[in-house]
Amino acid sequence: MEQLKNIIETLLNWIYPFFSKIFDKTTFRYAACGGANTVFDILLFFINYNFILHKQALQLPFMEVSSHIAAFLMAFLISFPTGFFLMRYIVFKESALKGRVQLFRYFITVSVSLFLNYVFLKIFVEKAHMYPTVAKIVTTFIVVGFSYFSQKKFSFKVQTDKQYT
Repeated sequence: MEQLKNIIETLLNWIYPFFSKIFDKTTFRYAACGGANTVFDILLFFINYNFILHKQALQLPFMEVSSHIAAFLMAFLISFPTGFFLMRYIVFKESALKGRVQLFRYFITVSVSLFLNYVFLKIFVEKAHMYPTVAKIVTTFIVVGFSYFSQKKFSFKVQTDKQYT
């Protein structure tokens, strides 16, 4: 893990000067890491929806899950841990909060994002009749703003002398 972290940091440090007039370092790292994880999540969604589920609902013993929601949840199971790794060790590494506190808070903010994703996907696919992958992309753009501020101010907040956790 340490080697992967070093590779990512080296790459980001090499690219950052091109964006330094637009973003502070933390915002740049969030955009780069969050963007990469988001693209990864959308790619997983696309593969799950089109090639694993074959656009068919997932039949569970106790219920049926629509194909776009099942693909979304399957992608989430992979993108959640990769997102936490990137946020904790690359983006918000100056946070002094304990890892388990960060993980719990990250889980809370991601749960709200998960709920927002679910609601928007249901609306866009079932009510607005958007193609599921397009709906996932639009939904992602809506949820990103909430995610950034909740992670910066809550999940991985940096303590100042006046703050106690």
